[in-house]
Amino acid sequence: MSLIIAIDGPAAAGKGTLGRRLAQHLNLAFLDTGGLYRAVALKLLDAGADPADPAAAEAAAKAIRPADLETPRLREDRVSEAASVVAAQPAVRAALLAFQRDFAHRPPAGFAGALLDGRDIGTVVCPDATVKLFVTASAEARALRRFKELQAAGVGTIYTRVLQDIEQRDARDRERPTAPLRPAGDAIVLDTTALDADAAFTKAADLIARKLKG
Repeated sequence: MSLIIAIDGPAAAGKGTLGRRLAQHLNLAFLDTGGLYRAVALKLLDAGADPADPAAAEAAAKAIRPADLETPRLREDRVSEAASVVAAQPAVRAALLAFQRDFAHRPPAGFAGALLDGRDIGTVVCPDATVKLFVTASAEARALRRFKELQAAGVGTIYTRVLQDIEQRDARDRERPTAPLRPAGDAIVLDTTALDADAAFTKAADLIARKLKG
């Protein structure tokens, strides 16, 4: 069986940056599963539909194609907020589950396996993953990172608003009845509060190497 690495954690914990670097380092196909939910959210927003409408959200999820993950518009703040609402809906998660599992177990040719990052990879999508990491950081540290990203992108905002958004998203992710955010029982927890991107990568690569050696 090919190598499957699951990376879970809350918003702005650094999963995406870390996941991409680890995937390249280990020759694994990479899937940011949050992009799937953002793609669903974008479809709904573009159609003028309510992200909280279960029927509309399910229909959008069933219509998702790989090409929908390519647009840079997925990183817009309004899309991220809507994606958190969409991701709390059981029908949406069910519609996207097969897409994620197929990618994990049948990665594109030329790769040694797959690395998926999200909120429920190790607990629901790939409970059989070879290695599971749960990447986290304090809400304050994550809000500061997100605030700096938005500033660099020329988006005007204030830190307290970003922190409030982070805390609200955390609450939705933890409290949703379907696939709530939590570490898998056999996940390795990596706290990146005091780590920059390079230090987090070095630590994660070492943890994975140790796990693979058994």
